[in-house]
Amino acid sequence: MKKMFLLSGILVLLATSLLAQHTVGLITYQPAQTFAGYNLIYPHNQSNVYLLDNCGEIVHRWDDAPNWRPGNTADLLPDGRLVKTKRPAAVANNPIWAGGGGAIVEIRDWDNTLLWSFERNNAQERLHHDIAVTPEGTILMIVWEEKSAAEAIAAGRSPFLLPQDKLWPDKIIEVDPATDEIVWEWHVWDHLVQDIDPTVANYGVVADQPGRINVNYDTSDGVPDWLHTNAIDYDPLNDQVMISVPTFNEIWIIDHTTTTAQAASNSGGLGNRGGDLLYRWGNPAAYNQGTAADQKLFYQHDSHWIDDLLPINHPYYGKVAVFNNRVGADFSTANVFSPQFDMYDWAFPMTGNVWGPADFNLTITHPEPTRMYSTGLSSIQFLPNGNSLILNGRTGYAFELTPNQEIVWEYVIPLRGGQPVAQGEILNENDNLAFRLHRYPTDYGAFTGRELLSQGWLELEPDSSFCDLILPTNDLMADYGLQVYPNPSHGNLTVEWEVGMHIELTFVDVLGRTVYRSHPSGGRCYLSTEGWQPGLYWVRINGVSVQKLVVL
Repeated sequence: MKKMFLLSGILVLLATSLLAQHTVGLITYQPAQTFAGYNLIYPHNQSNVYLLDNCGEIVHRWDDAPNWRPGNTADLLPDGRLVKTKRPAAVANNPIWAGGGGAIVEIRDWDNTLLWSFERNNAQERLHHDIAVTPEGTILMIVWEEKSAAEAIAAGRSPFLLPQDKLWPDKIIEVDPATDEIVWEWHVWDHLVQDIDPTVANYGVVADQPGRINVNYDTSDGVPDWLHTNAIDYDPLNDQVMISVPTFNEIWIIDHTTTTAQAASNSGGLGNRGGDLLYRWGNPAAYNQGTAADQKLFYQHDSHWIDDLLPINHPYYGKVAVFNNRVGADFSTANVFSPQFDMYDWAFPMTGNVWGPADFNLTITHPEPTRMYSTGLSSIQFLPNGNSLILNGRTGYAFELTPNQEIVWEYVIPLRGGQPVAQGEILNENDNLAFRLHRYPTDYGAFTGRELLSQGWLELEPDSSFCDLILPTNDLMADYGLQVYPNPSHGNLTVEWEVGMHIELTFVDVLGRTVYRSHPSGGRCYLSTEGWQPGLYWVRINGVSVQKLVVL
């Protein structure tokens, strides 16, 4: 008896300690409802890429020297190679520098051996933000290219929008790692329109040329980083490139069936528009075809076609997803919309001079909306099980959400300024920035034949028991088809089991006291844990303990 009470006392202390200190790393995990896989992260202010399991343990890592920083993303290819971007940590006196700046794209093998490197970082141009790897193995990259004040004014830019006497419009280059050659490129500078000076280039009616970019549309007080393009994606089915232009609050689609020469013109390619925009959406005021009331996107990030690792019968397959950063004063959303592409005309139909759709197909918010608020960074991924995986980039907070708005996995990146923090520390906004988080399924090709064993945790003083505590501990869970969620519980609890099974459901605290007992039917019941003492409980089915429950 004394041993039993001693063990109970230890469990109470363990549960109390766990609940008091768990602030970073894994926060919530409902494995029966979570998509099984491994999470690739490349946090800011440090140099390493990490692969984490759903418990938050490191199962693989690609380390780099401490004088490097993300530039900003990394992708894991099916053969196990890692494509990563990086930049020097020190950027003082760099001729071109702004938030999101990069410099180098590398390919490394699974064992971190450098296979290939490409750099653009000089007085004329600099890589930044994002890359997209095509099925052919080429890599699309976003580049700032500097234009002098004289060049900008000659192109129609207002002198009043050049306070630093320079401008950095974007271009896209496509590099073939097999040859180190640039095999295709596209320049914003070739597709401008302006309506302020008929004596210089690109003069015309902005509203009549929606496929061109108004060189005087500016939301950043004339800073050189005029467009700040922060995402790029490729559609191999239609051979198109999508970029996110947050300062215009738009996404743009470009015809990649063009040659480089055609991409510099307004003819050629299957759409016969050359490099003029095939499609733009989010803010028709950017081309004088709408007002603030028509705006849908607000400094968006991570725009992409929803097709990665998904079956074609997924309800949003082929549509476009974005993280809509500044849609509210204190909350962000993730959104899905559907550009309608006519493959016979090789065009996106318009209503007048405006592209549709009129609104989103889907808007996702956090159940507590202000917890999903990030003025920059951030990502959204749709998973094969129907859930969505969202990263709130400025707070390093990631969560997986079911279509019914239930959070089934939460993780907080346990870094402050790139340095690990101890479990229990409280992090503030911008302490643990990250650009994107991506989950790969357990059967992803990169993992075939490779051991993914625990290499510890990112956080200091990790709570190695926490994942075990919130995971099912008995095979009877599967026998009964039992699900108990959310776990930890904040007040309301749902219990589900296989319909037709007759059960006695009991909850017992660590002192062996029964706090709830019933004989529910129908396969589901709801109960409240309000009034229960915070701590650890056992869930029992027909007198057998099958799962641990934490009540907060």
